Amino acid sequence: MTTVREAALALLTHHADTLNHRSGQFLGQIAVSATPLSEKQAGWLAKLLERAGLPPLDDGSDA
Repeated sequence: MTTVREAALALLTHHADTLNHRSGQFLGQIAVSATPLSEKQAGWLAKLLERAGLPPLDDGSDA
């Protein structure tokens, strides 16, 4: 199971050239935060993962 942190770091590490400033800030924040994602944040992360061609987080994960 992929964690929110792992997903955020994968996007930042391997897809940084496709991210805008705001998305990069969001991913950095969720990579270090212990706070669960809100529904809106989880949706944004899912959209970024989809655009990068990465698998979505499983339901019931850290999101």
